Amino acid sequence: MRQLKLLFLSASACLTTAAVQADEGMWTFDNPPSGAIAQKYGVKITPEWLDRVRLGTVRLSNCTASFVSPNGLILTNFHCSWGCLDENSTPEKSLLQDGYLAESREKEVRCQTQVADVLTAYENVTAKVNAATQGLADTAANDARKKVLTQLEQSCEAASKKDRKTGPLKCESVSLYNGGRYWLYKYKRYSDVRLVFAPENAIAQFGGDPDNFQFPRWCLDMAFMRAYDENGKPATTPSFMKIDFRGPAENEPVFVTGHPGSTDRLLTVAQLKTMRNDDLPMTLLRNSELRGRLIQFGKQSEQNERIAQASLNSIENSLKVYRKELDALLVDELFARKMAEQETIQAKVKADPELSRTIGDPWADIARAEEATRAINLPYTFLESGVGLNSRLFRFARTVVRGAAERPKNSDDRLREYRDTALPRLEQQLAAKVPIYPELEQLTLSFSLERMREWLGPDDPTVRQLLGKESPDQLAKRLITGTKLADADARMALWKGGAKAVDASDDPMILLAKAVDERSRAVRKKYEDEMEAVIRVASEKVAKARFATYGTSVYPDATFTLRLSYGSVQGWNENGTPVPPFTQLSRLFERATGEPPFAVPESWLKAKDKLDLSTRFNLSTNNDIIGGNSGSPLVNARGDIVGLVFDGNIHSISGAFWFDEARNRTVAVHTAIIREALEKVYEAKGLLQELQQPAT
Repeated sequence: MRQLKLLFLSASACLTTAAVQADEGMWTFDNPPSGAIAQKYGVKITPEWLDRVRLGTVRLSNCTASFVSPNGLILTNFHCSWGCLDENSTPEKSLLQDGYLAESREKEVRCQTQVADVLTAYENVTAKVNAATQGLADTAANDARKKVLTQLEQSCEAASKKDRKTGPLKCESVSLYNGGRYWLYKYKRYSDVRLVFAPENAIAQFGGDPDNFQFPRWCLDMAFMRAYDENGKPATTPSFMKIDFRGPAENEPVFVTGHPGSTDRLLTVAQLKTMRNDDLPMTLLRNSELRGRLIQFGKQSEQNERIAQASLNSIENSLKVYRKELDALLVDELFARKMAEQETIQAKVKADPELSRTIGDPWADIARAEEATRAINLPYTFLESGVGLNSRLFRFARTVVRGAAERPKNSDDRLREYRDTALPRLEQQLAAKVPIYPELEQLTLSFSLERMREWLGPDDPTVRQLLGKESPDQLAKRLITGTKLADADARMALWKGGAKAVDASDDPMILLAKAVDERSRAVRKKYEDEMEAVIRVASEKVAKARFATYGTSVYPDATFTLRLSYGSVQGWNENGTPVPPFTQLSRLFERATGEPPFAVPESWLKAKDKLDLSTRFNLSTNNDIIGGNSGSPLVNARGDIVGLVFDGNIHSISGAFWFDEARNRTVAVHTAIIREALEKVYEAKGLLQELQQPAT
């Protein structure tokens, strides 16, 4: 995401007390910057306030959301509901294009692969993890660390099943400060999530890719879902957050509670160079070509356009992020500042003989590991990461094949993704009766096979094995047309049948997964032993040095776990031109051209005469966010929702590496337009009435 305007806010400044005075940071709830917030905005963040917004904030499988009624109603972004909309579409009718409104709760449609998690408690387990790895060599420590984390998760979940107060919980280990701290996060999980409302794509994503990461904006990027309990009843959620439809005022302090995906602000210079020189260029090349193929596929027919829409939306969004991240890493000043920060911490280590003796030179260890693993990076990417086998059906096959091999083992001896605590989620995804489009599957699989042959070379053993007698197109067609894995019942029969069923299967996709599994596992093992293990241990040592230098005044990198960001409603100055923080509904119609992506839906054109054209539509704030914050509630000092976060401006993409207070901006849907749309365009009276229930 990151185009840079370099504020001469160095990366090292991010770690100083002075930087905390900026509205910076994605803070964990165990260490909120309450003092800085009170000093700057006069707002007192109490433990009670934190508990209330924590219990009202929801983590979806791909985004953030919030409870907005006592009956499990969830507010999130339209683009966070793409998967659900796609699952419930057909080649003939696309809910992505047309939107959806459930006329009653009986009409709320199941989002089969979605989950909703609420963080109920958290526990610092750093001492337990460190005790398990103490004195071990890097590889042994890596294995021991994974094993103890699995054991902690399993013990937590087993204990919760016996706890009448909490009931069953989903427990996940969390690494903060790149291994400097370990926590156990405990979630209440809702596995039954249903779609209530989504607008048409044309208004939710008005402006499309040209407007993506821009502001001013006019996007109704919102959707409503509902969590249901284990008895199929709407969940009871008394800790919901009330929506204030008046929205916030300019300069009003506001907070974002959400689950930012990942940032790289604490990486070493060597790690950033690997991203700049190797990872991002390859990803951009590959995805740019895939985007072109999807566009061409969509132009062949209206049906193809509907089929490809969700994939194309996702890849276009990702491409802009990757491109601007690379732009950021090509700015020389970044590395000068990162080096300065690194040297500051290294000087602290050298000045402390005991610390120096304890940790050595972890920065050099990381640099050597990055260099040593370049040779296995390509096979790891194309084989183990699945980039060379880009097919949903192949991913099903790999899950089934590996599950058959892993489940007979003790849980803490398995690959982490097959531990007992992970199996319910895997089974939910396998059992979901989602539509699979063979023509789209053939396109993505054939393309990925071509790129694997290009990057690994025709003499690579796996390339020869797969493409010795068939072209990528021929192989992809044979696999997709021959497999039965598009049928959820067939997948589950193999999953339940275990190794015996898998060994007896002649399904071509299962045979493919088996054929590449030995080498994929070998590449993974080499990667984990030679890179992951070394970097994990070295990163823990860097964290020790960082704590010795700055204490706990630093916030950790984002990890798709709950964080708090503070700021205020404000615009910015773009090349000498002020950008106001609010947009109004009237300008939507003025910008409309009648053609995508600037076409206003018919429902809005029909309702235009009833609408208050002065209604505020989108707004900007200087909260510190990143991908994963999509769907986050923007809340005021009372803890009421005054906006719905859906994007950042183009400058915010640099937030992966640092925060530019002058230009990084969060973009949100204003709550006033939510009410205006529900009341006058969609006539969703029942939904609006539910949103106006008083908080308890």
